Amino acid sequence: MIKKTEQKLTAFLPCRKGSERVINKNTKKFADIENGLISIKLNQLLAIKEIDEIFLSTNDAKIINYASSLNNNRIYIDERSESLCSGETSTDELIQYVAKKITNGAIIWTHVTSPSVSTSVYQEAIDNYYKHVLAGKYDSLMTVCAFQKFIWDANGPINYNKDSEKWPRTQTIQNLYEINSGIFMADNSIYKKYSDRIGVMPYLMKLEELTAFDIDWESDWILAEQIYLNKIAKTYV
Repeated sequence: MIKKTEQKLTAFLPCRKGSERVINKNTKKFADIENGLISIKLNQLLAIKEIDEIFLSTNDAKIINYASSLNNNRIYIDERSESLCSGETSTDELIQYVAKKITNGAIIWTHVTSPSVSTSVYQEAIDNYYKHVLAGKYDSLMTVCAFQKFIWDANGPINYNKDSEKWPRTQTIQNLYEINSGIFMADNSIYKKYSDRIGVMPYLMKLEELTAFDIDWESDWILAEQIYLNKIAKTYV
């Protein structure tokens, strides 16, 4: 098993300007915190000693100015081109970009828009990566939310057998997993081999929905502030 000290660990944090649904989403005051989501996320990541570098990729002058003001040599500011910061830029394009920019070691891909994915959650993910991925059973890690609900497509149930039992107890329904925006963790070699931020056998790290809650719309912003202010999201200790 590879020791923690033998592999560089980089956090990739994409933060483009121009949010259309929540204006100035990454930098406006959130839960009475100046500089908002970017401030919260950078401080969460800086608290983790295993992270060697935070690769902050942005075209937002406000974010660049704030990150520069922290004067922390673990933050690398990548001024990403406008062509890769539009609303039309695909995640696949960004994956190719990361593979070229972060050329060695493991990468934690994360987002400012999940403020309750806290320092302790990142630490748990890193520990799981060393325990499960570097041990060889899995090739990457991603966070998910598990749910047991009645899920149908146009042809009927997809996670239970209606012929066997029309309305089974939800506790007995097959677990399904929703990929959230919390954490994707893999070695740079996975990016190059599969052109993806996960491999073919990812370790699924389960988060509660409130912990993984991601801000996309104005209504999400209001809920996320309350989750954060009232500390009702489950965190790891």
